[in-house]
Amino acid sequence: MESSKTMGVLDQFRLDGKIALVTGSASGLGAAIAIALAEAGASVACHGNRRPADATAETIGLLGRKSRSFSADLGKPDGADLLYEAISAEMGAPDILVNNAGTIYREPAETYDLQAWMDVLQVNLNSVFRLCQLAGAPMLERRQGKIINIASLLSFQGGVRVPAYAASKGGVAQLTKALANEWAGRNVQVNAIAPGYFRTDNTSALQQDETRNRQILERIPAARWGEPEDIAGAAVFLASAASNYVSGEVLVVDGGWMAR
Repeated sequence: MESSKTMGVLDQFRLDGKIALVTGSASGLGAAIAIALAEAGASVACHGNRRPADATAETIGLLGRKSRSFSADLGKPDGADLLYEAISAEMGAPDILVNNAGTIYREPAETYDLQAWMDVLQVNLNSVFRLCQLAGAPMLERRQGKIINIASLLSFQGGVRVPAYAASKGGVAQLTKALANEWAGRNVQVNAIAPGYFRTDNTSALQQDETRNRQILERIPAARWGEPEDIAGAAVFLASAASNYVSGEVLVVDGGWMAR
């Protein structure tokens, strides 16, 4: 990316000419991030699995930006490779990678299904590492790139009845720091965003549980659930030249939850 020394402060947030890959961008946080990156000037490869990302790609197209929808099952060992190969062939190697795709399974730890454990780690951690490898290699060759991993409040806290999710998101935070240590010196910034409680499909069970919903809102100083658009600014910042000296950061976007 162009040196921030030669750019005005607002220009540093522009992503014109960049190619971004956002996994899990059919809806929710991923869709909001993909659209925000496009609004900042990027072409965006949108990924979906069970739910295609066609609608997100169409929205981006209406903004006058190039976008394509790709489908891949990141729950399979070769899913990341197949996705990256398809995107590289059609759009080129991404300058920006956002590892947003994730899954969750709820069950008490003592009876937690072992296959569910493996499935959650495959999507939430193994595929993240593999996509970082695949996208990171050409970024390192170009000595330019941005990787944003989506962590969680459970990167810091244990949660309840979601041991695999907590383990995977703790792993995402540590993986982010490990890659940043190796790659920052070659001008590839690897950071993460840890969203708080947002209104998405993954939190629908909590939103519908009257007791848990009340407990969550009582702890959030902002006194509301996050909306997907609340994460857009953080994503554009970490994808842009404005964050060229930010590396290994896990940026919490939580309405103040962790401060209480």
